[in-house]
Amino acid sequence: MLLWLANHLGEAIRAFNVFGYITLRAVLATMTALLISFLLGPGVIRKLTELKVGQSVRDDGPQTHLVKAGTPTMGGTLILLAIAITTLLWSDLSNRFVWVTLGVTLATGVIGFIDDYKKVALKNPKGLSAKQKLFWQSVIALAAGVFLANTARLPANTEFIVPFFKQLAYPFGAVGFVALTYCVIVGTSNAVNLTDGLDGLAIMPTVMVAAALAIFAYVAGNAKFAAYLLLPHIPGAGELTVFCAAIGGAGLGFLWFNAYPAEVFMGDVGALALGAALGTVAVIVRQEIVLFIMGGVFVVEALSVMIQVASFKLTGKRVFRMAPLHHHYELKGWKETQVVVRFWIITMLLVLTGLATLKLR
Repeated sequence: MLLWLANHLGEAIRAFNVFGYITLRAVLATMTALLISFLLGPGVIRKLTELKVGQSVRDDGPQTHLVKAGTPTMGGTLILLAIAITTLLWSDLSNRFVWVTLGVTLATGVIGFIDDYKKVALKNPKGLSAKQKLFWQSVIALAAGVFLANTARLPANTEFIVPFFKQLAYPFGAVGFVALTYCVIVGTSNAVNLTDGLDGLAIMPTVMVAAALAIFAYVAGNAKFAAYLLLPHIPGAGELTVFCAAIGGAGLGFLWFNAYPAEVFMGDVGALALGAALGTVAVIVRQEIVLFIMGGVFVVEALSVMIQVASFKLTGKRVFRMAPLHHHYELKGWKETQVVVRFWIITMLLVLTGLATLKLR
């Protein structure tokens, strides 16, 4: 919206042409999303408190979590508001990648919103069933995959890229690409949701991964940089830099209120949406494996749940004291803040490893 206005003003005043640069708009998007979060945050928290949408706490979990009962949840609505407004303000709205990522993010957020609302407002402890959530996540992911496959302009748009190798790529074809897109979006969405169990645990890794994906998006969208770094050139992907910057700004703004002790929790409305957003961007810029590396904390958290369930069903024994993994370490004696900060540090190392694939080929 503002880019369109700047383009028109640029015809008369050349200074406005500076807004055509993706890097500047990415910086402004970060600041805008952060400011929106700061301005709307107190009001959103106050409204959620009035609606009595308080978090319920598991009886079999760490006893230190009992004090969290009643803390407002569904704070992810604040994140999605900041991302949506910022993206509409600073992105090129003629870019199809912007619309598909924003669409997947908001649509998945609706699933999380309904699930949260049923749990905390309607006092239905089950919320949406796992099958219902998976069904609608699948519809959204498959729709995104089909759209991206049908609008792909170059073979590189659908090839499977293997990092750390100069020119190792596998042509998947439309069906394989859609299947991969489905797995990445649904998998990342649920993995981030499982990670969201401690104050600030999920949001900061999301911000770091989004920042790294912004770099990949910028490189993929720039023909010269992509050729120099031997990455596939995806025309139009550079605009996702602005979208990722909006995620970063909104995430940092939310962290202001979500830092220990949290004033508000993200809820499924935020976690499912943010995971889907990261997955969609990774698919578009052809960096699914790099996302797997950088989001290692999300992956391990999801795997811990799968291993725990499988082990208990097959042997009747638990591998971890409690799943997801962050609760296991809490029950081993780590303080909540220790778990969170240590997982942040691990994520930072993994993100740097992912960024290293830009050059180490």
